[in-house]
This record gives sequence, structure tokens and C-alpha cells, in this order.
Amino acid sequence: MKTTRVDLHNHTTRCNHAEGTIDEYIQKAIELGIDIYGFSEHAPMDFDEKYRLPFCDMQAYTNDILTAKERYKNEIEILLGYEVDWLQGHMDKRVLEAKVDYLIGSVHFIDKWGFDNPEFIGGWKEKDIDEIWKAYFEATEAMAKSGKFDIVGHLDLIKVFKYMPKKEIRLLAKDALHAIKKSNMVIEINTAGLRKPIGEMYPSEALLEEAYILNIPITFSSDAHAVDHIGAGYDLATTLAQNIGYTKAVTFNGRDKQLVTF
Repeated sequence: MKTTRVDLHNHTTRCNHAEGTIDEYIQKAIELGIDIYGFSEHAPMDFDEKYRLPFCDMQAYTNDILTAKERYKNEIEILLGYEVDWLQGHMDKRVLEAKVDYLIGSVHFIDKWGFDNPEFIGGWKEKDIDEIWKAYFEATEAMAKSGKFDIVGHLDLIKVFKYMPKKEIRLLAKDALHAIKKSNMVIEINTAGLRKPIGEMYPSEALLEEAYILNIPITFSSDAHAVDHIGAGYDLATTLAQNIGYTKAVTFNGRDKQLVTF
């Protein structure tokens, strides 16, 4: 049976906090035997602008990826997407209506506090950890209910610095997972957590088990911000998914889902 290696969440230098050229990323992906490789740059927004693509570069970004897609078409399938921050009042229809293969919806902010940014880690000392987790999953639920996105970015990113709640995480995430299912979204198994203080993938095995029970589909992501991030932990991710019961992953073409065996 033919298997397909998918990696859909990756960045470029246009977000101002990644390194390496588009060609270097693609060539590394080809070297690793990745079949479908997606770029999903941090989408423009009128908030936290230094960590994302500016609006004036949207067309240039699109052109870069589509040119590369054509150039490498005989070696690898390249997809075009955005990672969009869920932040009420700051999302832009130029992004939400962009002609792309998929949109990743990610929660990086709680009341404009960038909880996963080391610059703002002090915020964890000022708040109740259980309340932070609750607010995170409430934001994730709202993001899913909006119906604007295809993939849930790093579902339990809130664990990044190992500030863990006292409450059962499955219960904290329950409503968000049901909203994800209802909106037909896909959860990515994102290996970036392996290189963070938490030292594990997003989402946790427990949450992935809940997703499987709900029949929520998955895809795979490196969330690469450097060439050596590409494909890191991929085998761990597929093994985790298989152990839970998953056999297929989702890829996209013009916002349409396609299932592949991994």
C-alpha cells in the first residue's frame, strides 16, 4: 500500500522569525521523502505585526509559493496556506477570503496576551493556571465555531511552558473538541512541541484519543521555522497516530479535503 508523507504547517522568512529560503525548505522536504509540503505563513493582522507577514507582502508570498509549486511539480506537491491568529476584531477578510489550499486557525493570544511567547512568559505568574487553560480552550471553541478555518493549529499549545492545570485536560478541552468536530475541521499533529519546554507533540496523546473517538481527522505538521525543523519527529507523530487507531491523514486542494494513507 502506498503511503504519503504530509507536512502542512511551515513558515518562511517573511514572518520575521524564521530562517532559510523557500528552496532550502523544499529541497530538505524532498530529501526526507515528504510527498506533500505546505507553506502556511503567519497571516497579516493589525496586531503583533512584527511576528507576521505584512499585508503589502501577501501577493509576493503567494507568488513565491506558486512559483516554487510549478518549479518542483515533478518532485513534490507544494501547497499554499496561512496560519491565522484567532483574535476577535483583528482578523481580515483579505486573509479569510484568500485563494489558498487551506487556512490553519491558531490561538496564540488570550485577551491579547501572547501566552506562548517567551517575551511575555511573566504573564503566567499573574493568573490562575486553570483559568488560563479554560480561556484557551474557550477561544479554540469559538475559533472552530466560526467556520472560517480548515485545520486547528497545535491544539494544546497552552502547555508549551509546562504550566499544567489541576483540572482534567480532557474535560477542559471537551467543548472545543465537539466544536471542532461539528465544523468539520482537521487537527494537526504538530511536532514543534518536541523542541519546546513541554517536550511533547501537540496535541497530547490523551487529547488525540478523544479526537479519534469523535472521528476528527488528522494531518501532520513540523511547524518549521528553520530547515532542520522539517520532518523532525515525523515518525514519532505517525506512530502515535497509528497506535491510537488512525490510518489516514488529510491534505487539501483549494480548501477541499483529500484523504491519504500515511
